[in-house]
Amino acid sequence: MNGEAMIEVQNLTKHYAGRVAVQNLAFTVRRGEIVGFLGRNGAGKSTTMRILSCFLPATSGVARVAGFDVFTQSDEVRRRIGYMPENNPLPLDMRVREYLKFRARLKGLGIRASRDRVDAVIEQCELTDVSRKIIGHLSKGYRQRVGLADALVHEPELIILDEPTIGLDPHQNRVVRQLIKNLGENRTVFISSHILSEVELTCNRIIIIKDGAIQATGTIEELQRKMSGGRQVIAEIAAPLPDLKLAWEQMAEIEHFDVSPGAGNYFRCALTARAGVDARAMVFDLVRARGWKLRELTRSRHSLEDIFVHVTKGDQEENA
Repeated sequence: MNGEAMIEVQNLTKHYAGRVAVQNLAFTVRRGEIVGFLGRNGAGKSTTMRILSCFLPATSGVARVAGFDVFTQSDEVRRRIGYMPENNPLPLDMRVREYLKFRARLKGLGIRASRDRVDAVIEQCELTDVSRKIIGHLSKGYRQRVGLADALVHEPELIILDEPTIGLDPHQNRVVRQLIKNLGENRTVFISSHILSEVELTCNRIIIIKDGAIQATGTIEELQRKMSGGRQVIAEIAAPLPDLKLAWEQMAEIEHFDVSPGAGNYFRCALTARAGVDARAMVFDLVRARGWKLRELTRSRHSLEDIFVHVTKGDQEENA
């Protein structure tokens, strides 16, 4: 992955009539990354994306795309980005190929170049079968692909996608997800979505915001480690329950444990070790020495949904 920054945001702030939509945001997206930009409704995701796409001015702060300032060098920025907003404003009375040619010309491509690029994105987004159809007659999934083709037609370095899979069925989600992963092979992708399973399968790194400010950032593995401290181990063991509980009580490295019934004769043991301790080797040695049966021994892994809910829950929810 190229270490050069594609997006640089420093102290970015946006006010709407006394309401703070974005507050002192600061983050970097490197070239070649697929980054998920997550938050609850009203957290400031779409506002940030519109600022980066030169559709909306910020109140203060700095934002650059490929080294160009989005406020003072917006023409240069627009040449380098492809933006698909949440509510994609497609003209329903135009045909797919006709619309994409029109958009290619608007983005500065000549007649021949626009024809070649339209052919390329129609194939890339799997629109060949509907290329001569009227957009208003297409399904939601095909319209989303037309929006992606529009964002790609001028070969931008950065793709910004705001809720690209909203309203799609599982099959359409899979098609669009694969398109996005393919884009990430030679472009940078900055994507917002409420479908966290899609983000988990697609993105290299996550940024989570709440009330216009960043609350967490990192790879999914890094966020999982931060949430649990990397200290919790799950072990499924077939053994007498009193002996299991006594073993964990006597193991000094175990700070807390919870034992619950599992399938068959097994018990599920959730073990939280002291800071800096990986309990897996000790658990394995104990089980072998006692002659117990071990069916599972893994570190606990929080899903992206667990992490998202934990990071973005409000004060009232925390105190409930």
